[in-house]
Amino acid sequence: MKPTLTQPSPPTVYKMKNNLTLAGLTLAVLLTGGCNNPSQNSQTGTSMGITKSDFGKADDQAVDLYTLTNANGAVVKISSYGGIVTDIQVPDKTGKLGSVILGFDSLDKYLAGHPYFGCITGRYANRIAAGKFSIDGNDYELTAKNNGDNHLHGGEKGFDKHIWSAEEIKGDAYVGLKLSRSSPDGEEGYPGKLDSVVTYKWTNDNALEIDYEAKTDKPTVINLTNHCYFNLTGAENSILDHQVQIMADKLVPTTDAGIPTGELMPVADTPFDFTSAHKIGARIGAEHIQITNGKGYDHNWVLNNQDGDVALAARVTEATTGRVLEVLTDQRGIQFYTGNYLDGTLTGRDGKIYEHRYGFCLETQIYPDSPNQKGFPNAILRPGETYKHHCTYKFSVTE
Repeated sequence: MKPTLTQPSPPTVYKMKNNLTLAGLTLAVLLTGGCNNPSQNSQTGTSMGITKSDFGKADDQAVDLYTLTNANGAVVKISSYGGIVTDIQVPDKTGKLGSVILGFDSLDKYLAGHPYFGCITGRYANRIAAGKFSIDGNDYELTAKNNGDNHLHGGEKGFDKHIWSAEEIKGDAYVGLKLSRSSPDGEEGYPGKLDSVVTYKWTNDNALEIDYEAKTDKPTVINLTNHCYFNLTGAENSILDHQVQIMADKLVPTTDAGIPTGELMPVADTPFDFTSAHKIGARIGAEHIQITNGKGYDHNWVLNNQDGDVALAARVTEATTGRVLEVLTDQRGIQFYTGNYLDGTLTGRDGKIYEHRYGFCLETQIYPDSPNQKGFPNAILRPGETYKHHCTYKFSVTE
């Protein structure tokens, strides 16, 4: 069966229509950002702003850690190395703050190697078959085959392993960080100089808004995303009892190497049907070729929203803490990954051991290997165009 998607339009499909209004974004809280002059929420007494601290060195360059605190006292920490979101602290149903992503307190642990915790992933997130693609009759072979015979997440030194320039930003209802980096022509084998900007905004309704923009001077391929591993229990337990709903009637089936077969698979009557919420662990061990190929869930769901508007893509709840995560995006796909390769060898913050399936990812993006798959979303960015991609991770608690 051939893919059922209609042929995509040029990369202007990446333009976000910005017609989403998240409740609470108009909270009347004034802030000044910056660590020397934070503003204060008059009701909670919480100082709202940004602090910058030394996080160590990478490639003989200084790395900074930025701590963003909103008017509720909820916290996001972001490193200039890889744009890594190292921590997100939000309240549970009792009001107690706790970390909800996997990560480390020291740069050295990130430099020692990790499975893309919290980072900006690019130039091309996910896999490209055999590390090859063609644009306008020109063949390109990427430098690294770093996932078996295929290219993964931008190569050996993708966007996650570079230092980004950082600028603190602020608004009436958010504090944030604007990261920028220029990737030279030929880096990891990709054509064209690519100038990227990734903007994080931490809002007063506990939403982490991420906006990606990029421009190129030669035709190239692009697929940026964030690779946070979530665990709403604070890694006290596995993710298997988290309830997940994904707004998608189809997914992209893959080979055992994670490369799309070229078809789109309906999820109905399969272990991949998350159109209504159920526990991650309920069917993760089911007998199904795609469960076998992914060693669990490691697939790209084809979101029902295909028109470029920002819409709800996934919702996750965790009963013991009452925490809720909602994912909103303008992208056409979302990669749901259940920590199938976590094995207890990594120890994170507070001495937590990251065992098998102790974190899940919901990565908004286009589909894997789109540069080589007819009928998949367009992955080519051309000079004069602007790649745009929006994602929101919004946290709340059950009523």
